[in-house]
Amino acid sequence: MRALIHVQHLLGIGHLQRAALIAQALAAAGAEVTMLSGGMPWPGLPLGGARLVQLPPLRAADAGFSNLIDAEGRPLDDALRARRRRIVLDVLAESRPDLVLIETYPFGRRALRFELEPLVAALRALDPRPALACSIRDIVAAKPDPTRRQAILATLATEFDRVLVHADPRFIRLEASFPEAPALGERLVYTGFVAPPSAVPGPVSGEIIVSAGGGAAGAALLRAAKAARPLSRFAASPWRLIAGCNLPEPDFAALARGLPAGMALDRHRPDFRSLLAGAQLSVSQAGYNTMIDLLQARIPAVLVPFAQGHETEQTLRAERMQALGLASTLSEAALTPASLAAAIDQAPVPAGPGFDLDGARRSAELLLALARR
Repeated sequence: MRALIHVQHLLGIGHLQRAALIAQALAAAGAEVTMLSGGMPWPGLPLGGARLVQLPPLRAADAGFSNLIDAEGRPLDDALRARRRRIVLDVLAESRPDLVLIETYPFGRRALRFELEPLVAALRALDPRPALACSIRDIVAAKPDPTRRQAILATLATEFDRVLVHADPRFIRLEASFPEAPALGERLVYTGFVAPPSAVPGPVSGEIIVSAGGGAAGAALLRAAKAARPLSRFAASPWRLIAGCNLPEPDFAALARGLPAGMALDRHRPDFRSLLAGAQLSVSQAGYNTMIDLLQARIPAVLVPFAQGHETEQTLRAERMQALGLASTLSEAALTPASLAAAIDQAPVPAGPGFDLDGARRSAELLLALARR
């Protein structure tokens, strides 16, 4: 069985990590997997035997996702569009997949229609046609225009065999962010959250860990946390700031200046999940992978969801975590050292239910069964 995955991350790395876990699960089930990645390269990405094909990378120009730029900061142009489209179609012809998984589209990635629409059209022309599925996280970006939502439904109805929602419906259902979800009927399948194996807990450090994911939009949170420590009841505890590889260098240098005793600063920690399991409390944004790390670690947490531009995904996820007694939430608009210190002091001990975290294996099972049919 041959599988092809198309994934594009634009700012953080959550989409890429989730696709890589599914690729690993497919490979472990015996599939020959090719993954097309269109974002910035991520060294050391574990793929479990899957083959990675790196497209000429694109990333968001800023946290507003308004424009796409290449690795050197140049705007996306027709020449780069043509180059990426040619590679995508060449890889399709060479890999001859039995199943194809496209991440996010058509719920998003409209800026990549120049390569995704030709890919879907090429699949339609094949005989036999490979099974085609859409891969989305628990919450999709809000689409206030009902005409746009109907267009998404039409594309799914005519082109896609399944929509895999990588979530536990007991946590949140897709209709919370896409009201027309029930119209998808049997095409819609919840896989459980796509999570890595639980980390082996490191030594109990009692640290307050402040993390910013990839770091591209985490500077304000890290600055506020550095200033919040002396205002918190945890002023005597060790604190660790983990900035992320994509935090701009000037911001990282500013954080490093005047770092007080008892506060550490790291760019990246490959043992992050083990550190988290031994920590006293977590402060972070509310991305999909961050939420999974917290569901596994089961420690008190404060979430400051990313909400720039028209982003609502992390806010909705953070509110759900708070409603379930799994974290407390502080909005970006209200973020100050004092407000963050108060939220840290009041963070609850997680008391909510456990959730299905076996989504990678379940996704692989569903995809392979679909391709066999």
